[in-house]
Amino acid sequence: MRPSDTINCLSFPCSDIDKNSYAVPPVEIKAEGIRVLMITEAPPKDKADYYYAPGNPFYLQTTIQAFKDAGADVSSMQDIIDLGFYITTAVKCGKTQYAIPLETMQNCSRLLEQEIALFPNIKAFMLMGDVAIKMMNDIWKKQTGKKAIPPGATYKIRSKEYFIKDNRVFPSYTPAGKNFLIEKAKRKMVAEDIREALKYLKL
Repeated sequence: MRPSDTINCLSFPCSDIDKNSYAVPPVEIKAEGIRVLMITEAPPKDKADYYYAPGNPFYLQTTIQAFKDAGADVSSMQDIIDLGFYITTAVKCGKTQYAIPLETMQNCSRLLEQEIALFPNIKAFMLMGDVAIKMMNDIWKKQTGKKAIPPGATYKIRSKEYFIKDNRVFPSYTPAGKNFLIEKAKRKMVAEDIREALKYLKL
């Protein structure tokens, strides 16, 4: 199964995004083997930096470092997939400004909901950043009538355990991009959260 064959934005209704950086994971994957969905914010402006781009893309470099910080022996996206993790973005087009408008998140949440449905054996969600937390909370509110993650700063709420539909939910920070390398406190928290997810899956 290749998510990019199934998940498509046909009309591109948003006016505040970079359509040229639109990306859905093009990886060939066995959906049954995925147990954790790691959802970050948006694709990079340069497609060469995207997680699944050829070579050694920057977003993948910092994400691999996050897994290594957590004690996982990984050196490629395939290694991460083999652990049972699937990485995608909440918004499928690149940002043109710092904040992503609510309308864009609402438009893209339909694609994200379709993408999640591709994976039947999910045990946990890792929501890497405020955009992923908000969009998934809205999806779960629609599906179940309740949100998984309460309001509040991530560093304050992340130490508690959250569940939705018997799945563990981890609020965290994005492991992708230059800020990950600069903000040491967030880097430490991301590693702790990945380590906890691995422990939860008994890996």
